[in-house]
Amino acid sequence: MDEQQKAALEEDIRRALRVIIDPEIGRNIVDLGLIYAVVVEEGGIARITMTTTTRGCPATAFLKEAVGNCVWDVPGVEYAEVHLTYEPPWTPDMMET
Repeated sequence: MDEQQKAALEEDIRRALRVIIDPEIGRNIVDLGLIYAVVVEEGGIARITMTTTTRGCPATAFLKEAVGNCVWDVPGVEYAEVHLTYEPPWTPDMMET
């Protein structure tokens, strides 16, 4: 898998993640800025770094599981790993307009 293919797969993953809606805010997690990184490695390994709007968010488990399931369904992904972080903390100015 060359760099162009990895970049295309990363974009496919971001596009797929737009279907996941934060249940409290009602917007997709990509536009909210909750996805910090999408990295595709050799062999179709996708590593997603994400956050939630607050530490202790009641939707954390739902969102993390939804991201993992969504990424697994993207053609070309052979393995998906979701990492949850609170560094840096999410703020509303991270939202896309």
